[in-house]
Amino acid sequence: MILFLIIPIYIVLNLYILHRVHKWLTACSQHFHSKWFVIPYITVYTLLALTLLFAFLLPSSGFQIFVKRLSNYWLGTFIYILMFVAIADILRLILKRTHGKLHDLVFCKVSYVFVGILLTALVASFSVYGAVHANRVQVNPYDVTIKKTCGDMSDLKVVLIADLHLGYSFGNRQMVQMVEKVNQQDADLILVAGDIFDNEYEALQNPDQIAETLSQMKSTYGTYGVFGNHDVTERLLGGFSVSPKEDEVRDSRFDEFAKKSNIQILDDEVACIDDAFYIVGRMDASKPGDGTTNRMTPDEILGDLDKTKPIIVVEHQPKQLQELADAGADMQLAGHTHDGQIFPGNLTIELMWENACGYLKKDDLQSIVTSGVGVWGPAMRVGTDSEICPITIHFENTNNSNK
Repeated sequence: MILFLIIPIYIVLNLYILHRVHKWLTACSQHFHSKWFVIPYITVYTLLALTLLFAFLLPSSGFQIFVKRLSNYWLGTFIYILMFVAIADILRLILKRTHGKLHDLVFCKVSYVFVGILLTALVASFSVYGAVHANRVQVNPYDVTIKKTCGDMSDLKVVLIADLHLGYSFGNRQMVQMVEKVNQQDADLILVAGDIFDNEYEALQNPDQIAETLSQMKSTYGTYGVFGNHDVTERLLGGFSVSPKEDEVRDSRFDEFAKKSNIQILDDEVACIDDAFYIVGRMDASKPGDGTTNRMTPDEILGDLDKTKPIIVVEHQPKQLQELADAGADMQLAGHTHDGQIFPGNLTIELMWENACGYLKKDDLQSIVTSGVGVWGPAMRVGTDSEICPITIHFENTNNSNK
């Protein structure tokens, strides 16, 4: 239903941009008034604006994948065109109240042309930087302490990865880089916090090769993971689902891919590792993969566990922190938020989540949320990083320390 609101707004915003950009171009030169420019200009812009629709309507093919990738780059560029043009227009409205030389300087033709050139440079810079930066995986380490014993271990090295979004924007090239950085960490355990896929299995380029790459991740205890809200098959238009809830189910090929990648998926399941600590994998909060929103509560899934052992919960969305703390969990590792992914989203994302990205302590629960490896929607990152998170967990025997 939200699409009936979004689509008209999207059309109006594009008409606004078409008008403002053309007005600036005609201020630069009278040649831009010519129909030989106006018709191609409107045609090219319209085709770019409609790539979101074309990607949705086209049947699965190499051309459809190309259009989808183009639409992902367009979406990010569109956001920055709209943002900078709107800011410029708001400032013009404010400065209209000025008088004298300042007013004459601001509203002369030279200033108008200069501002247009500046905005064009800003849009290009943000877009190109974002597209390049999104493909550089950073290493963001954490160091925490759990006040419990963990068998004979004094430390545990966990590498948290999430939001691969394999498909249109990310493929084997990015996974090779990620796996190389993961293997440099000499990990005891690797945890994957959901959104392995970008909704459509058909969007993967050579899935067997990608699975082979992921299977090369090395750790002492192996790789465990969960699925996220994009690890279901659903049709998206401009990032919004147009599939009925009951049809938002997991493709069986997602599970087969995980097995080939040596990722053991925990669907509301618990793994006791070396009889020393627990890994608890929770189904996604909004799309568990079976067409419902059903999953076990923290009390249900943690109720029978030995609370003297460390309990590490991995799930896609960083929700129910207090409930997990009350149920006895020691850590929650999650992703989903992308830390807002592109500016200014990175400045507003904290309004939506208790722990939008990074570290937060909630009573005895320690929450770590990664900004993720891949991207969703705009194939860009501005103000955020694609990252893996090595987490060194120290264990402290409280009984001995109190003696």
